Amino acid sequence: MRRWVAAAVVGVVAGLTVAATGSAIERAAAGGGRALGPGHVSVDVGIDHSRFSVERLRVRPGTVVRFVVTNDDPIAHELVVGDDDVHARHVAGTEAVHPPVPGEVSVAPGEVGVTVVRFEAPGTVRFACHLPGHLAYGMEGEVVVG
Repeated sequence: MRRWVAAAVVGVVAGLTVAATGSAIERAAAGGGRALGPGHVSVDVGIDHSRFSVERLRVRPGTVVRFVVTNDDPIAHELVVGDDDVHARHVAGTEAVHPPVPGEVSVAPGEVGVTVVRFEAPGTVRFACHLPGHLAYGMEGEVVVG
């Protein structure tokens, strides 16, 4: 009887969480032709041989993307998502590690990092790794909002 009650409580809490947020988090494979969202989505981004596993992501306006970044390289990386001003600051910056702020995450070798970004306005937003030499090596991509 206690197991049934515990399972029912977990189910109710999960249902209330979905009701409060409007929908469950959609787990999506990036790179397909379909636009993700609107609402909350989670996108896995792998890093291997100094390359992101995702080069292009399409989302609808009003989409909140939770980037789950897995670094399978033996060196540190980062994922910075933002407009041209954000990337200009990072190109000129000297931060090797970023505090946990929306759109920026540093990921140590063999670790997983998470950052969340809300996309509203139609257009293209870049993401990149700005550690020395990584952008020149091709560690960048784009999120197309529309």
